[in-house]
Amino acid sequence: MPAPAEIHALVERFEANLDSYRGGAYNETLLRRDFLDPMFKALGWDMDNAQGYAEAFRDVVHEDAIKVGGSTKAPDYSFRIGGRRIFFLEAKKPSVFIKEDVAPAYQLRRYAWSADLPLSVLSDFEEFAVYDCRVKPALGDKAAKGRVLYLTFRDYIERWDEIAGIFSKEAVLKGSFDRYAREAKGKRGTTGVDGDFLAQIEGWRETLAKNIALRNNGVGARELNFAVQTTIDRIVFLRICEDRGIEPLDRLRGLTNGTGIYARLSHVFREADDRYNSGLFHFRTERHRAGNPDEFTLGLKIDDKVLKELILGLYYPESPYEFSVLPADILGQVYERFLGSVIRLTAGGQAKIEEKPEVKKAGGVYYTPTYIVDYIVGQTIGRLCEGKAPRDVAKLRVLDPACGSGSFLIGAYQYLLDWHLKWYADNEPERHAKGKDPKVHHAANGWRLTASERKRILTNNIYGVDIDAQAVEVSKLSLLLKVLEGETDETLNAQMRLFHERALPDLDGNIKCGNSLIGPDFFDGQLELDEEERRRINAFDWQAEFAEVFKSGGFDAVIGNPPWGSAISSDEKDYLQSHSVSRRGEAESHLYFIERGISLLRRDGILGFITPNTWLTIKNAEGIRRHLLSTTTFVELSELSKYIFVDAPDIVPSLVFISARPPGRRDKCIAKRANVTKVDQANFDSCMVTDLIPLSTWATDTLSTLNLRATDSAIRVRSKLVQRGIPLGNICSVLYGIKTGDNARYVSKDEAALGYPVKALKTGEIGRYSLSWKQFWLDWGDHLAGFRKSRVDVPKIVIQYIRKLSMQRRLVAAIDVNGSYYPLNNYSYVSSDDPAYSLRYVLGILNSSALNYYFASTFIDYNIKPTYLQQLPIRAIDMSNRLDRASHDRMVAMVNQMLQFHEDLASAKTAHEKTLLERQIAATDRQIDTLVYELYGLTGDEIAIVEGSVNPAL
Repeated sequence: MPAPAEIHALVERFEANLDSYRGGAYNETLLRRDFLDPMFKALGWDMDNAQGYAEAFRDVVHEDAIKVGGSTKAPDYSFRIGGRRIFFLEAKKPSVFIKEDVAPAYQLRRYAWSADLPLSVLSDFEEFAVYDCRVKPALGDKAAKGRVLYLTFRDYIERWDEIAGIFSKEAVLKGSFDRYAREAKGKRGTTGVDGDFLAQIEGWRETLAKNIALRNNGVGARELNFAVQTTIDRIVFLRICEDRGIEPLDRLRGLTNGTGIYARLSHVFREADDRYNSGLFHFRTERHRAGNPDEFTLGLKIDDKVLKELILGLYYPESPYEFSVLPADILGQVYERFLGSVIRLTAGGQAKIEEKPEVKKAGGVYYTPTYIVDYIVGQTIGRLCEGKAPRDVAKLRVLDPACGSGSFLIGAYQYLLDWHLKWYADNEPERHAKGKDPKVHHAANGWRLTASERKRILTNNIYGVDIDAQAVEVSKLSLLLKVLEGETDETLNAQMRLFHERALPDLDGNIKCGNSLIGPDFFDGQLELDEEERRRINAFDWQAEFAEVFKSGGFDAVIGNPPWGSAISSDEKDYLQSHSVSRRGEAESHLYFIERGISLLRRDGILGFITPNTWLTIKNAEGIRRHLLSTTTFVELSELSKYIFVDAPDIVPSLVFISARPPGRRDKCIAKRANVTKVDQANFDSCMVTDLIPLSTWATDTLSTLNLRATDSAIRVRSKLVQRGIPLGNICSVLYGIKTGDNARYVSKDEAALGYPVKALKTGEIGRYSLSWKQFWLDWGDHLAGFRKSRVDVPKIVIQYIRKLSMQRRLVAAIDVNGSYYPLNNYSYVSSDDPAYSLRYVLGILNSSALNYYFASTFIDYNIKPTYLQQLPIRAIDMSNRLDRASHDRMVAMVNQMLQFHEDLASAKTAHEKTLLERQIAATDRQIDTLVYELYGLTGDEIAIVEGSVNPAL
């Protein structure tokens, strides 16, 4: 698009008065008003909130009003979509030489890096510089470090398309900004603020732990973990409050001048108790205050050197962080991984940091992306708030039963803050700003919730439980920082004077430590209990701990990311299975959390979880599936994709939303599935294919699977296939390929005679009915020699592990006639257990349209796993029946023909010859499909359903 007339006018005016603008008298405020505001207005941004949105949803926030010590402590502009920051714009007066001046570039990069933004802009209108802010800023960086685009005002007319294509509001909404950010991402120095801060606090933990253990005799491991965690939390909290203008700037840094730092720091902590009323600072017994005071940590001895290093590490120039813009969810991400380790004491009393056993078992800590948290919150709390007023929403109780560092609680709290602010702003805000208990007040950027209203919403609506005491404290810390967002020392002091109340609520009654799955009856009949075992179990009585909630019927929403695959001891397993509807197999921890979550809901409450997708199909989860189908109402099921969890790309998650309301005959469930492999914040909404499923039909599903693709007609087809079939696992062994690990060696053809090499099949070497081995030899030493004694050295069908990401996603199966190939772990393989069934017969059915329709309409995974394949209904053959035997032999003959066609195609030389063979392959494929339809007795209408669904997704 050509530059609009207003941009032409701005450029001409700037050119005509360039010398005067460069003079010292023309300041930044004038520059912003005269040039930057009009420029970005031309890019589609509502610079003055002309649409009258509540503060939480306005396009642009002018944050220069946040001052500390006379300097600006936030960027001049924050551009947002739906309340989410997209990029910063830092303005400078034209006398600043942006291209070479290092200070403005460093300042902008600190802001954006701390806020976890990929790109941000530095401009005085004369110059326009775009920075990749994922590059960690360091003192001494040149102005060009991280810069990905540099223009002057003379470029604006000619390159307006480029500017608008990245930074216009429309470009952001259409994903162009995110695409540009991905393309611009540097390959070096892109450590995010979360990873860097994590490394820093992990270093503090180790140093503090060793010092406290050394200087304080008799401190146990539990006390040591508490002391270290609490000391770090308190210092980080106060440091963030400094940058936000709530605490005096440099107060903590001033403590490093002189000796006896911890004694003086303890005095600051006591003052914080008087000011904030938070459990983080709770040192004396008070009436009507939940929780027990900390009578331990202030009496510790900690060396000055340790504290000095910790505190100075949070200040410029040692620290690149700008805490005024550090998002609460980033702090949560840091702490989520931080909590994956624990301090142990050696026999000699030395502190040692170790990964928790449950984290090691699970392969790490997986922090739920913020956009997934927001979606779950919107589909639960959002539904519950529809059509209500604040007096009704005040009654809602939201719970995360495995809250961890508090990411879901923060998301829920933020949603409720935004909802209340919008409601008050839309409904006579002046009226709600009056009286003894005002809900809002007018600030420079529009209406804001009062501090007392923010506290009321938190204590009224938000609840959490976690078995990890450290996680509980981090959740509280994150929520308390969220309460203080936008507050200043002045506003908090005014609140304390007017309402005689401290700045923060005590959350001990809302966020509690306990085992969400194990009740106090676990210990019934056990008269002699080991104290360590009692602490480990940490039994939790829901009815007693949240008595007021259950007097009202329970929680309205249960949300979260429950533990996946957590270690469960044998006695815990016995207890859980005796209290569970699913008593067979090795039930996973997330299944127990689903069942527990439903039991905690009111009748019309909603559960919203992110879980692995396996429970929707595996045999061990059949009990809970049947139970949920018969007692609850599924509201929505969404299959996401791999790569949701960056550190665990093979995990395929699903979102499940269940109402505690009993099912009705006309209920329908919203079903969604990602139609791309990569799902992220930029494409989440656009890539999710949506449909409705009649819930009443699920109960008739023979396999009792919750399948997202099952319409009424699909279920009829599937039922017929199942009725005439026998599970593949009943006639064949279905196994994963070789999982070699790190000790595998890949060798050349010349080395093949040495050791124990085999022909290894890897990704891209299998097609339908064909193998195209590319001379890839595997030598696994003695391990492979032992493995060759297994059933892999037999004729077998090899099946690709991941379905093709095309419009027609289907099984891809070929046959290894002589058993000479070894599939690696990206394949499954099928070997015959029943000589009555030829592998060629099974291959033809697996590659048929009917079986692929069944597979795609049953399993919600991009991965093709043996557990899924074992359930596929292969048409049963009665060899004593002449017609059955003839159909079997006919299939074998056609598959042999197909195999020969593919072999000939691989060696064909001319284009004409290849075309003829491709036509014969297509014709034979149709003949195999026709035979399969006959075998399963599908009618014309049912065949049309199969063939009319090129991508049988929903």
